[in-house]
Order: sequence, then structure tokens, then C-alpha cells
Amino acid sequence: MRILLVEDNQDLADWLGRLLRKDNYVVDHVGDGETADDVLKTEDYALVLLDLALPGIGGIEVLKRLRARKSSVPVIVLTANDALTSRIGGLDAGADDYVVKPFDASELAARVRAQLRRTGAGRQTAVTVGRLTLDTGSRSFLVDDQPLALTPREHALLEALILRAGRPVRKEALVSAVFGLDDDAGPNAIEVHAHRLRKKLEGSGIAIVTVRGLGYVLRAENA
Repeated sequence: MRILLVEDNQDLADWLGRLLRKDNYVVDHVGDGETADDVLKTEDYALVLLDLALPGIGGIEVLKRLRARKSSVPVIVLTANDALTSRIGGLDAGADDYVVKPFDASELAARVRAQLRRTGAGRQTAVTVGRLTLDTGSRSFLVDDQPLALTPREHALLEALILRAGRPVRKEALVSAVFGLDDDAGPNAIEVHAHRLRKKLEGSGIAIVTVRGLGYVLRAENA
């Protein structure tokens, strides 16, 4: 899953990025409101972490513009202002949750998981295809209840495929799910990670099938 982090404090952004990537999220970081607004017009994210005190356009205005475009992406506001009026302002503008700095890493991780559970496939506790299961709570993959060791990009690719199991997923959509804005990657990079995933799934009864002109589809081999 892909997350946009909007935070002008570089040290905090670096820390948050490491925290989120450790949990196998793909993280894009921008440091000002104007860039955040532009990115949110063109890119798809599972969740946004949004600081309120940003250079240029403030976080509240970014949020208002996002909701004016009818986007329902979950937004967790990050702010150093614990005043009641500030919290109400963020929620009224369309925030889904509100975290006051400084915060504990485990609390933020739990709030991210809670928001993702409320949307899409996150409402399910598990997604299963044949002998392969994605535990949506821990975001871990299991084959016959045994953990499947994956790199972060392999995890992101397999997650994108299992959430659309049985349906072809275009390479362009997979590139967006696996790589961030700063990554120099194209459709050929997906082929590399798909090849590695196939190796790790050997003997599991799970196939990643290339559909010419359409992309890839994940399915159980006996389906």
C-alpha cells in the first residue's frame, strides 16, 4: 500500500518514512502544501499523513482542496497544536484522525492500520487465494499458515495482486503500487520482481500469470 507523507520537518519525515517502510508501506514524501496538492491531483494513495503547519499552502487548505475533489482517501493529521479549536478545524475540513506531536511510533502505526481497515479490502481480516493468505491486520503473507519472506517491493507487488486476485492488473498500476515518486522504475522493473515472486511461490500452488496486453493476474493453479 502506498502512503503520502506531507511533512516539512526533514528529520521527522525521515523517521516516519523508516517506520512506515518497515511495515512494508510504499512511502512518498513531500515537504510543502503546494507540492502535496499537486501530487494528490494525479497520484493514488491508500492513506495520507498530513502536517498542518506547512510552507505555502497550509495543511487545512490542502485537506479542503482534496475533499472538494471528492477524494475519500483517509487522512491522518499531524500537528503540534493540541488546542481543541485546531482539532475541530482539522476534523471539519475532512480529516479522519488527528495525532498530536510528539507521538509514539506504535500509536501512529496502530492509527494507520485502523484507518486502512476501514477502507477497501482492509475491512476483511484476511484475503485468501488457494494456500496463500494475506493477514490484513499484520499485513503479512502466509502459505499454509507459514510466513512468506518477502522484500518490501515483493510484498507491495503481491499485495496489489492478491487484492485484485482473479483480475488482470496492468503493469502501470503495479508500478504505482510498488514504486514511489522518486524511484526511477518502469514496467520492466515489475517483470524483475514478478520473476522473483514466482520463485518464492514455487510449490505453493499459486501462479502469477502474464496476460498479454493486460498485465498480471494472481490465481490458484487449480482454479
